[in-house]
Amino acid sequence: MSDVVYAPAEVRRARYAVAAVFAVHGAVTGSFATRVPWIQDHSSVSAGQLGLALAFPALGASVAMPLAGSVSHRFGARNALRGLIALWTLALVLPSLAPNLLTLCLALFVYGATAGMADVAMNALGVEIENRLGRSIMSGLHGMWSAGALIGSAAGTLAAHLGSDARVHHALASVALTVLGLLFCRWVLDLQPTEDEEPPPRFALPPKSALLIGAVGFCAVFAEGASLDWSAVYLRDQLDTSAGLAAACTTGFTLTMAIARFVGDRVVDRFGSVRTVRVGGAFAVLGGLLIVVGGHPAVAMGGFALMGLGIAVVVPLCFAAAGRSGPNPSLAIAGVATITYTSGLIAPSAIGTLAQATSLMVSFALVTVLAGGLVAFAGVLRAGDRDRPKLSAPAAAVPDRQP
Repeated sequence: MSDVVYAPAEVRRARYAVAAVFAVHGAVTGSFATRVPWIQDHSSVSAGQLGLALAFPALGASVAMPLAGSVSHRFGARNALRGLIALWTLALVLPSLAPNLLTLCLALFVYGATAGMADVAMNALGVEIENRLGRSIMSGLHGMWSAGALIGSAAGTLAAHLGSDARVHHALASVALTVLGLLFCRWVLDLQPTEDEEPPPRFALPPKSALLIGAVGFCAVFAEGASLDWSAVYLRDQLDTSAGLAAACTTGFTLTMAIARFVGDRVVDRFGSVRTVRVGGAFAVLGGLLIVVGGHPAVAMGGFALMGLGIAVVVPLCFAAAGRSGPNPSLAIAGVATITYTSGLIAPSAIGTLAQATSLMVSFALVTVLAGGLVAFAGVLRAGDRDRPKLSAPAAAVPDRQP
């Protein structure tokens, strides 16, 4: 992208605009997740068929994410994000319209594809803004995504409680979120490719650096997916707690992650990406040990809270490191996103399969081992700690920008 110089106020405004786009993206996910039972009934699919259909968003995202770089190169960063976030918010209506398994799978494939491309575009812009500000913002941006998901899920819970038709709910939510997304995109950076910049390939394998960074993200997202989907089951079945206490454990894990992401940027700015992830990995390992050997609900809940605290900022830092790891940030970010999406897809089923063959305690011992990978391999994120050009008043005053 072009080395256009923006005034400090414009970069700060772009930061808040991209943060709002992250929240819109998260709100779509939250709106969809709360209406999955309605969608299952409407499409007349069994639990097993629903599990198959829910694999298609990750499949669609994995196929489409490498295209995001080409879209940004052709249309510019602002127009690309504007179009991709609109496609994502509009795709929210598709699953609720599906009358059977085939159409549901197709709808979820499109839903995932648009989600993945918008994800890459907004993370690439977030990395660019972080570079220009000269300080960490990616953790806070992902915290905004979590906040948006909570708002979307709250609205969806209310809609479900009122017995509303998900087609109506999602149509209204889609319109509102599309308007908000397009509005916020007006203030993101309008980066354009330079004349001598080669267009990225439409499909290409991610660079080696992205594979190494993605492996760290894989460990964190595996722990996240396992904890989100199985923490309540663990407390109920392994420790014989009530359903309410089991649900509170999952809520505590989610809140811990969200809070840690909002404060994570200050920690990263002070200690750096590598040290932050290593310490976080140590917290996650300690949490995993408490889960596996604690033997008491309160100890296990504390373990899940530590797990959430330890992994919260890893994925944002993986995206930040990928964006600085080579000449093609979008391709590297797409590679990391593909790996993390895959991890989120396989984690719940892998935990369930291993638990059926052994026990949930063994499953979370595996999660603990993977969390140890954060400590061992955090050094690959060193690209995220490279010198960042901080904004300066004299440079920012140069009006070298396309209208």
